Amino acid sequence: MDCVIVLFNLKEGADQAEYQAWARRRDLVEVNRLPSVDRFRVLRSVGLLGGAGGPPFQYVEVIDLNSMEKFGEDLQSAEAGELAEEFRRFASDPVFIHCQDL
Repeated sequence: MDCVIVLFNLKEGADQAEYQAWARRRDLVEVNRLPSVDRFRVLRSVGLLGGAGGPPFQYVEVIDLNSMEKFGEDLQSAEAGELAEEFRRFASDPVFIHCQDL
């Protein structure tokens, strides 16, 4: 199975409460509606195991896919483009990692 992991911090000056409200209201709802997505989650990092400092990223997104090819097609829609633009208002240099099960 393919998935995409997204690691990011909020931009300087971005309001955490505003981002989290947007993520619950828009991001989670709209990404989970994409035909290529089996499950989409947004996770807030709370610490490192062992307590050695803070996590390098504030947020992690996990997008479980049923088709990487279809996901690419889904991302070409106007709705996905609008959502991506909204996401970029909050996220500072997100890292997108394509993963596959062993």
